[in-house]
Amino acid sequence: MAKFLLLVAALLLCPAAAHAAAPAGEPIVVGGLFAQSGPAAVVGTPSKLVAEMTVKQINDMGGILGRPVKLVAYDTESSPDVALRQARQLVEGDKVLAIIGPTSTGEGLAVKKYTEEKHVPVIMTVGGDAVVAGGKFGPYDWTFKAPQRTATAVAKIYDYLKGKNISKIAVLSSKDAFGQDGLTELKDNAAKYGIEIIAEETFDPKGTDFSAQAFKLQAAKPQAAVVWTIGPAGSIAAKNFAALPGERPLLVQCHGQPGPTYLELAGEAAGGTVMPGTKLMAPESLPDEDPQKIVIEAFIKAYKDNGIQEKFPLNTHSGYAYDALTLLRAGLEKAGKAEPEALRAALEKLERVVGVSGVYTMSSQDHNGLGPDSMVMLIVDSNRYKLAP
Repeated sequence: MAKFLLLVAALLLCPAAAHAAAPAGEPIVVGGLFAQSGPAAVVGTPSKLVAEMTVKQINDMGGILGRPVKLVAYDTESSPDVALRQARQLVEGDKVLAIIGPTSTGEGLAVKKYTEEKHVPVIMTVGGDAVVAGGKFGPYDWTFKAPQRTATAVAKIYDYLKGKNISKIAVLSSKDAFGQDGLTELKDNAAKYGIEIIAEETFDPKGTDFSAQAFKLQAAKPQAAVVWTIGPAGSIAAKNFAALPGERPLLVQCHGQPGPTYLELAGEAAGGTVMPGTKLMAPESLPDEDPQKIVIEAFIKAYKDNGIQEKFPLNTHSGYAYDALTLLRAGLEKAGKAEPEALRAALEKLERVVGVSGVYTMSSQDHNGLGPDSMVMLIVDSNRYKLAP
């Protein structure tokens, strides 16, 4: 595995020096489900570009098991129904070995039941673990995840708040699957950290003003207010809290917010906000001995060199498709053959696979393999992200 990571870094940093023998034989067909239109396109479109970049890198290194990788990707249109329809096309029409994606929690929930029934390995680029019909998002036999689980992000936030002697919080969450998943985890884990949720409000993530909810939460006098949503809604909430008179609580955003869009949309209201994020958001803070440093630096260079940075500046979501394909390759190399059950079994046994978002160690009980130590707490200071004190 270490040799593979060094090869990856060498290719990313100096592509001309890392070419291997051209892969031969039938391609290994991998499906991609990415929201390239609709509300989640701001995440899904760069994810597709990263997936294409990574597949090219893998093929330039000789492919997987000596065979080229072929990516067949579809636009889910940010719709669970469309995502399910396209998953069927990938499995039954394109005959893919595995699937990378989709982009949003709702799409993931729609796809998961079908791919589990069809025994298709899926490495999702979705962060939520929404509770639906009495069951959580995973792990399941065939479903794996590249981003940190919601519970991991909650643990990181609560550990930080505990260290700041903050015990009373309010929660503002979106009414979609992602927001309600966050609310559930925040409630379920609060007592363990000595934290009390003294007020909570929900909102429509497509809304444009949450001042009423923010006012009610501040009136409860929490020490911190946790906002759980992705997209522009988080910036709107930040502005709403900033506009309130009187002493305001510490504003905490979830792990879906770190990125330039939040800074741009929230403006001055973003200042002082804290949130968990991947180490990709604070690469300058990594010591030389951190195994992720060389991978993150190489990824950032490739992201810029391939022109993705110009259109979609780096954010906490940027590395998930890369990590998913890194896990796929590691699983296939461990399995020794491109066969679904062998791949699934191998993915469950991966240890210390170093990616952009963390160091993955899977098991039959953990199809994500990342803990709170894979994240850092960030603070917005002078319109940039820094490690939170």
